[in-house]
Amino acid sequence: MAFDPEQLKKALIGKKIVTAASWTGFLDEAKKKREAVEDLLIDKKIIDEEKLTQIASAFFDVEYVDLKKMGQIPKEVLLLVPEPIARRHEVIAFGKEKDKLNLGMTDPNDLETRDAIKKKTDLQVIPFLVSRSSLEHGLKQYHTSLEAEFAKIVSKQEKGELTDSASVTEKLKEMAEEIPVVRVVDTLLEYAIFEKASDIHIEPQEKEVMVRYRIDGVLHDVMTLPKVIQPALIARIKVISNLRIDEHRLPQDGRFKVQKDEYNISFRVSVIPVFDGEKVVMRLLDESTKALTLEELGFIHRNYEVIVRNVKKPHGALLVTGPTGSGKSTTLYTILSMLNTKAVNISTIEDPIEYRIEGINQMQVNPKIGLTFAMGLRSLLRQDPNIIMIGEIRDSETAEEAVHAGLTGHVVLSTLHTNNSAGALPRLLDIGVEPYLIASTVNAVVGQRLTRQVCQDCREEIKIEPEYESDLKKEYNIDHLLEVMKREKFIPPKTKSLTELTFYRGAGCDKCGHSGYRGRKGIFEVLEVSLSIQDLIMKRAPTSQIQDKAIEEGMIMMWQDGFIKCIQGKTTIEEVVRVSKDQ
Repeated sequence: MAFDPEQLKKALIGKKIVTAASWTGFLDEAKKKREAVEDLLIDKKIIDEEKLTQIASAFFDVEYVDLKKMGQIPKEVLLLVPEPIARRHEVIAFGKEKDKLNLGMTDPNDLETRDAIKKKTDLQVIPFLVSRSSLEHGLKQYHTSLEAEFAKIVSKQEKGELTDSASVTEKLKEMAEEIPVVRVVDTLLEYAIFEKASDIHIEPQEKEVMVRYRIDGVLHDVMTLPKVIQPALIARIKVISNLRIDEHRLPQDGRFKVQKDEYNISFRVSVIPVFDGEKVVMRLLDESTKALTLEELGFIHRNYEVIVRNVKKPHGALLVTGPTGSGKSTTLYTILSMLNTKAVNISTIEDPIEYRIEGINQMQVNPKIGLTFAMGLRSLLRQDPNIIMIGEIRDSETAEEAVHAGLTGHVVLSTLHTNNSAGALPRLLDIGVEPYLIASTVNAVVGQRLTRQVCQDCREEIKIEPEYESDLKKEYNIDHLLEVMKREKFIPPKTKSLTELTFYRGAGCDKCGHSGYRGRKGIFEVLEVSLSIQDLIMKRAPTSQIQDKAIEEGMIMMWQDGFIKCIQGKTTIEEVVRVSKDQ
């Protein structure tokens, strides 16, 4: 569990494991390496993990247990806490007596997880302290328990000879309806929703199947399943997604919904063949989420003003750029919601339709029957629209139709895959759009990324060291950053260094899973197409020239917007560096 350094110092000096003098050296070294001092002590073999856990047990008055010295945990007890929750929150159920559940935890002070398990099991939770290696030993039992269950299913299905493909398909359908298979898939979905994951990855390996959740933009291992489950697991997902069970060689896409009183989640499913089987990725889309405002997304005042000014123009295009999963669709839907009034006709063509918006006409592309973005857009233009949203500009035909729509009195919103906002304009040239069409139709381009947000429950102030600022100067123009922040009135006019400013980090608490982060916020750059930038487009200028001119005219770069979010306490410098490496 996470020690406060002063508590740990007191405990270790009391046990004569370290001296007061050596402790200072260990603490300084841990700060330089940016790791917990207890991890440093274990790495240096000053103390082993189990001994440290025993000391923590005595110090915090919580009973200690070593799962490595215990026998097999009864399956009915182990499964009281599903594996995704056990792995994510570092807990394991190992014993049950009447209405009491013995729960091994690396952090017994995690009251939120204890309460959630108490509600789920209707049992009184008795916490025990376990080390991480001890916990990992216990978690392996999920694998062996499932393996035994699925071995029985497979054995039952294999009693008859499987001679033709129809027979194999029927057997897979039967396996997909078996209770253990249904339970595993339901558990994966339920706890992905509980953890607010954006994606579920099911990845077949040579000897096992890995399940990972993307939470706040970062992938986390949540389950390791036995290889024997793979055919039944994939078959079950295909059944609920209305995909072909007998197709294993071609990619397939589908979707399904999970609706309950407290949520309404749509799952987009992608299945592709890989070396060890079929990989599944499911994107979670919360259809019950209320529309946000641009300010809530994280647009600071200058960027907000540029967007509002340009979407109020009677015609022209606004493009949103960024990699997959950077929140482009959310930004477009927010702008659509802002423009959605009874006085205008808004139509969209999307692949897929991610969120339903009342009052907007939304069309789903279907390449199998020839309904492409370009064809759908031509049809929409005959529907008397004021505002058109195109899910993505992928090819020259769609791009040509989009810019012509912008020329003929329509407001066009769309996305494009480029690294930054300036790169969108040369990208349209590469696709084959004429420079004069781009210059006369594109009003503004938004570039964006998502950063993890500092947990507001355990947020603490920090100052950065001069050495760290020197490292940042090797990658970023910090002097220009300070000028921008002064110009936009985020810092005092006399500020000369980042070391004078207050930044923030999450100390780690129960609500953020001790990661220091909870939720995500966007960082943005908004390029307004001025007359001088139109001239550069006509000259087919490269991205760098367009970007330099936009900066000269006042554009705040994405990484600069990130640093502004840092001093506002919304994210950390490490997060901004992580997501803006290519800026």
